[in-house]
Amino acid sequence: MSRRTDLRFRATTAFQRRLNPVLRRLPLQTVLETTGRVSGLPRRTPVGGRRVGGSFWLVSEFGERSQYVRNIKADPRVRVRIRGRWHEGTAHLLPEDDPVARLRKLPRVNSLGVRALGTNLLTVRVDLDT
Repeated sequence: MSRRTDLRFRATTAFQRRLNPVLRRLPLQTVLETTGRVSGLPRRTPVGGRRVGGSFWLVSEFGERSQYVRNIKADPRVRVRIRGRWHEGTAHLLPEDDPVARLRKLPRVNSLGVRALGTNLLTVRVDLDT
């Protein structure tokens, strides 16, 4: 990883550590809940994405460096809060999917942030238990 990429990652995660606790309290903010791979405790992360049928799609801006992606690799069972309602499901990491093309199908505000800050995009699909 280049020095510039590492600096971008560190700056973004430091910013998110301060902003995420506020965002995840907003009732209409979409939130992904994973199980901490070490602690076993619920970990909630505000995300942007879109529900399409029985699936919820999102793009991780830092790929497998994202903590929630690392948690998904350890335990793919997750919950997603969409419009204030929790849904359980199973997350799938899709490295073969084109994350840039996927971002074009997701809400623009999130897509701009992920494209601007992201260094190693990774598509994630959550198959929701209906």
